[in-house]
Amino acid sequence: MVSQPLRVAQRAARPFATLTTRLPLALCLAQAAWAQTEDAPAGASAAPPQMQEVRIDASADRERGFAPADAQTAGKALMRRLETPQSVSVVTREQMESRQITNLQQALQTVAGVSPVNYGRRGFDDIHIRGFRARMQPYGYERFEVLKGAASVLYGQVQPGGIVNAVSKRPRREALNEAGIELGSFGLRTLQADLNRPLSASGKTALRISAQVSDSDDPTDFVYRKDRWLAAALALDPGPDTDLVLLANHSRNEWLRQQGLSPYGTVLPNPNGRLPRTLFTGDPGLGAYDMQSSSVGYALEHRFSPAMALRQNLRYETGQGTGDFVSNLALQADRRQQNRSLSRQSMDSDMLATDTSLLSRFAALGAQHQLVTGLDLRRGRDHWTRSICRIGALDLFAPRYGMAATCPAAPSSDAPSRLTVAGLYAQDQIRFGPNWTALLGLRRDSSTNHIDNRVSGVRTRQRDGATTLSAGLVHAFRPGWAAYASYGESFLPVGGLTFGGTPLVPETGEQWEAGLKYESFDGALGGQVTGALALFDLVRQNVRTADREHPGFSVQTGEQRARGLELELGADLRSGWKLTGAYSWTQTKVTRDNNAAIVGRPLNLTPRHTLSTWATYQLPQSPRITLGLGGRCVSEQIGAHPFTLPAYCVADASVRYQGPSYRVAAGVRNLFNRAYYDGAINANVVSPTAPRSLSLGLTYFF
Repeated sequence: MVSQPLRVAQRAARPFATLTTRLPLALCLAQAAWAQTEDAPAGASAAPPQMQEVRIDASADRERGFAPADAQTAGKALMRRLETPQSVSVVTREQMESRQITNLQQALQTVAGVSPVNYGRRGFDDIHIRGFRARMQPYGYERFEVLKGAASVLYGQVQPGGIVNAVSKRPRREALNEAGIELGSFGLRTLQADLNRPLSASGKTALRISAQVSDSDDPTDFVYRKDRWLAAALALDPGPDTDLVLLANHSRNEWLRQQGLSPYGTVLPNPNGRLPRTLFTGDPGLGAYDMQSSSVGYALEHRFSPAMALRQNLRYETGQGTGDFVSNLALQADRRQQNRSLSRQSMDSDMLATDTSLLSRFAALGAQHQLVTGLDLRRGRDHWTRSICRIGALDLFAPRYGMAATCPAAPSSDAPSRLTVAGLYAQDQIRFGPNWTALLGLRRDSSTNHIDNRVSGVRTRQRDGATTLSAGLVHAFRPGWAAYASYGESFLPVGGLTFGGTPLVPETGEQWEAGLKYESFDGALGGQVTGALALFDLVRQNVRTADREHPGFSVQTGEQRARGLELELGADLRSGWKLTGAYSWTQTKVTRDNNAAIVGRPLNLTPRHTLSTWATYQLPQSPRITLGLGGRCVSEQIGAHPFTLPAYCVADASVRYQGPSYRVAAGVRNLFNRAYYDGAINANVVSPTAPRSLSLGLTYFF
């Protein structure tokens, strides 16, 4: 599959036949660009969307269970998690099914160190890993693998917190026909189908087609979402030593963005009273987001021998769309008139990416090696325009919609860009002695970005390059137990110029990590159990901060730090119990910034403590029935300086009945209907969570 560090649609799709979330390619590069530039400082150039490629094989046995033993993301090749000197978390399809998840944020709520952040149900999934933002864009996935920490050696230009990799569905050798319907709170209506047909006697040639139509409203007045998605995958049989899968995808998405609420009247007092959580602070008559995207590509693997394989993944995708949204500015002194601004955007982009790698296994110098060497090439074009329009203030306690907007004759931002990236990498997993494993990696990247700023009339060519490395060591000190330590680096180019016209240099990141891992396949509890403890120290450097001498421009004097402890547990027990749990203690800090008021303060939207659990139980007297129950607790966190978001705990539940050719599942999220706030876009906006919601789904297998 192609995995990219881009933001995704918050409700891009619904479960396919098995009531697991299927997130289509709903928001293409256009959304990624909007997500990256909406909140950028004035005068900063829009950073182009960035992509990564990873070849991931979806296998039926790795879709199941709560305690998977292996993952591919850390090495672009299958590796035991016990032998990986870095934190790797896995969310399987079975976990997603049992939890009735509806978006990526929910899927990752059971992963230690990941903070799914709510920026107001704006249509993007915003994920923080170890205090720093991660972006991605998967489609039709079987499971998620979360690789934490600096990961540029294999994946190039990424944030230092880590990446989320989605494992795509592929054609299978056996026939599969599934169709489903799901109904739920707030007008949820979903139809889906997943059809797989072998086209040869061996089953190696096979076709898989998936489709979905989903409409839903929202707890907030006027907000809605519509998703249409179609994907096809064709596996061919070039020979016994070659695998080739052709992939195609198209989606169309429309939604009205939920804008959030003022902190005054929600988490802060307001002399006029409390704000209703259903209040819409935008304007329903001003338009919505309307986007479509398409992609084609292939995944090729040729095995020269059992010890050597050549792999190539290629993907071309295009995206177009428009989007209007009203953003909240500062509240007026009377604490009821909400100043606002209207943004009108359009996007047209395309990207061609290819990743060619050679996987080889051999013995040398008394050790066993699994070496991955590769070349990552990407080229993309992005044309994003934005107009900042004036619109009247909204009375939060007596809202009146339908206000006229005044837009400038020319766009406020109009800067087409062309990005070219080349990365050469190598990573070697070395086994020496009976209990020692090392992982060494090195990468060299270079990129060129041509930006034509049609507003300022300035054309720039920005060249960036970086060499990154990683190293780790694992010691299995007793059966099923291993200790490890590792070091990793990351880099991320930053678009824009200083006041003096100098291009901004890439951000860099460094991480030290150490921990313990556990794995048991038939222990005292009777079943498979995995566990992990990790300690990490992560630094992000060259962070862009406001130029105090030249308003509207940036300098790179910022530095941020995150330290923490993470615990994870997964278990598949023969008693009928399956469970997963995670705890994170994260201490973040702004260590350098031009704004002295925030130096030494925690980063926004990074709680000190998070705890999550989820368990299912298959009734022994009625094995067709499975019950699910879990919850999560999040400590107080800074929403945006200077206010904080209160701590909260919330619970979910589910029940599933598996018939001979059908499945019925029901779920309840926010079981006790807690009212809380789990995000903030800036100092003017907090994000209310959804109240209790119910869903009922029927899947038919034929």
